[in-house]
Amino acid sequence: MGDPKLAMDRMQACICRWEEEGDERSVFLRCYAMMTANMLAAIEAGEFHDRAWVRRLLTHFADYYFIALDAYDVGDEGVPAVWRQTHDAARRAGTLALQNLLLGVNAHINYDLVLATADLLEEEWPGLSSEARRQRRDDYNHVNEIIERTVDAVQDEILERRQPMLQVVDTVFGPVDEWLIGRQITRWRNDVWAEAVRRVEMADAEEREHHRRSVETAVLRWTQRFGG
Repeated sequence: MGDPKLAMDRMQACICRWEEEGDERSVFLRCYAMMTANMLAAIEAGEFHDRAWVRRLLTHFADYYFIALDAYDVGDEGVPAVWRQTHDAARRAGTLALQNLLLGVNAHINYDLVLATADLLEEEWPGLSSEARRQRRDDYNHVNEIIERTVDAVQDEILERRQPMLQVVDTVFGPVDEWLIGRQITRWRNDVWAEAVRRVEMADAEEREHHRRSVETAVLRWTQRFGG
């Protein structure tokens, strides 16, 4: 899309349409739109070392979501398996709002973010100094703080308005805030950075495809755990 504000416009259009139609895919997308809005505010506030790079990553990350969505909506067999299962679950009667949220977060972070981050790093990684690489990682890690700012609003404005289902995560992971902020999302994003760097340093396309399949397999295990 080239501009994260265009991605935001499309998110809002999808959210409005899906909420009118009762399409529960709006649960994850509303969360994603809130995160994106907070990211744009942080970029404008100068919270990153390299605002242009973070903006490019934000846009490229959104592209992965919408490419998979478009493929799913037209019945393209090439849609990533994790997104097919995530969208199928959201349209299946009985799937809880919290499950829809977790399935979407899992697919977008553990699958899309690996590929999107590697795409950007691949262009520059060999020529970056140690300090420049550290700054890239710092900017990437700062996103965790922005996620923390957003989670309470997600819980209040999206989840609790639908149904009291937080016991689903409480039973498995402990309190939802602790799980979403302090544990799993941060751990996932740390793993994603490591996988992205590993992917960038691979020698050939065949090795990278094997890596993509292994990443997808790991993501699908989480999908099954969340009921996808």
